[in-house]
Amino acid sequence: MKVSIDSDLCQGHARCWDICPEVFEVDEQGYGLVALPEVPPIHEARAREAAENCPERAITID
Repeated sequence: MKVSIDSDLCQGHARCWDICPEVFEVDEQGYGLVALPEVPPIHEARAREAAENCPERAITID
């Protein structure tokens, strides 16, 4: 599974990082970044949960 964040949509709530810090991180302004674009199976459920909890729907999962 692959994950990405649309930086134009991200508003810096950091819910992705709070839910799944193994896959997501935040920059110095608090905007989400992807630390692991190729999500290992062990983290897939939490990465999906993070995407579902993004208020802007900035996270895409393939």
